[in-house]
Amino acid sequence: MSRKFFAVFEHHKQPVVSRSVFLKRVVKCTGVALLLLAGSILMGAVVYHYVESFSWVDAAMNAVMIMTGLGLVDPLHVTSAKVFTCFYALFTAIVFYMALAIIFAPLIHRFLHRFHLEIGQKDDNE
Repeated sequence: MSRKFFAVFEHHKQPVVSRSVFLKRVVKCTGVALLLLAGSILMGAVVYHYVESFSWVDAAMNAVMIMTGLGLVDPLHVTSAKVFTCFYALFTAIVFYMALAIIFAPLIHRFLHRFHLEIGQKDDNE
């Protein structure tokens, strides 16, 4: 893979970016995470709507409840929906944690970047 693929954040030898660049990065990462979550919820809602004949609101609610680990609100009657729910629960758990990682990545990077710069300055002074 190309080095540019991983160039979302600045290198540890570069200075910490300005607050405005950091906030834009946070907004961008949050937007990507929300799109990922929305796409996953939409996928579950579509299946529950067409396979189980739930209303769109009930289908979306069940998809969100599965994603957050709280479980289904409405009972399932179709075998294919039950099988889908098994895989959907595993898939959405992974997506949920990925979204959290995407949201927190700029914050953790900034903290570690500042921490690394402070250690480098102490080493230079000694």
